[in-house]
Amino acid sequence: MAKVTIADIAREAQVSVTTVSRFINGNYGKMSQATRTRVQETIDRLDYRPSASARRMRQQSTHVVGVIVADISNVFSSLLFSGIYAELQPAGYDVMLMNANNSATQERDEINRLLSQEVDGLIIQPNARRFAAYEPIVSSKTPLVMVDRECADQPDGMASVVADNEDSCHRMGIALADMGYDNIVVLSRTRSEISAQAPRVAGFTKAAEERHVLVVPIEADSHDDAWLQQRIRTTLDHLNGRTVLVSLMGPLLFDILAALKTLGIRFPDDVGLVSFDDWRWSQYVQDGIYLLEQDPQALGREAARNLLEQIGARGEDRTGDPYAKSRRIILPVTEVEASSVTEG
Repeated sequence: MAKVTIADIAREAQVSVTTVSRFINGNYGKMSQATRTRVQETIDRLDYRPSASARRMRQQSTHVVGVIVADISNVFSSLLFSGIYAELQPAGYDVMLMNANNSATQERDEINRLLSQEVDGLIIQPNARRFAAYEPIVSSKTPLVMVDRECADQPDGMASVVADNEDSCHRMGIALADMGYDNIVVLSRTRSEISAQAPRVAGFTKAAEERHVLVVPIEADSHDDAWLQQRIRTTLDHLNGRTVLVSLMGPLLFDILAALKTLGIRFPDDVGLVSFDDWRWSQYVQDGIYLLEQDPQALGREAARNLLEQIGARGEDRTGDPYAKSRRIILPVTEVEASSVTEG
């Protein structure tokens, strides 16, 4: 007969793995009496007996770190993970990579799975809008770093590593207005509840208000190529003056370029073109595309370094406060100039 695990207890009691783990270790916190009773009854019914060695393991470092990325098929996520791994592997840590697939529900399942493995820490590219989704990690005092994105209600003391999204786009918006562009069409594609694209939109919006130019947002979401082509055509037909298109993520730039080619719209002659990007493939498109470039590998390295500081603060016996070493880090975004935008 297979050995009963805490995952089995959690499933039968209809609670999270984290709740079962806290119950077993006597960390009841705000756990209701009804939940405690249900977990205990399930433990008794399934005859679960944690071994002494398992109890000892929970008090010691496993030298395993969990990483959850939003979309493993995205080049950004791959580069982000390579930066994380470059720091953690030489430090003696095994890294468990999980894919949330842009789903807050799948992300929650991966968090529970990693916590059940008693990982030494977590680095997450978050998908949930509210920080409550990550409270089980904080309750277990597991070191945590958010990378690339932040929840709107994220506690000030929580570690995060992000790019200079809003300010860099604010500066770019000011520059485009000063170059004579009357309209800034901002194109985004958001797959999860939160995205680093939101503060980028905010930056361009702020610049447009200051320079009295028009910002037109287009959210491509999961629409197909034909929809994007029609939306770009309709938008441009209704605008007066000089217009620049801004892609807020590298993969979307592929679709925008295809749409412009199909529509017979040339840049920089008919419209200007700017893009956020993570790798400089677009330098090979005509004479290059003006980029706001972030470094996902640098984001990953900084996230891993902060996690290691938290793990060190907590100590081998897991009794210290890891969040005493939490830091919010903002990395610069670099402008890579190209002739896809011109002075008017």
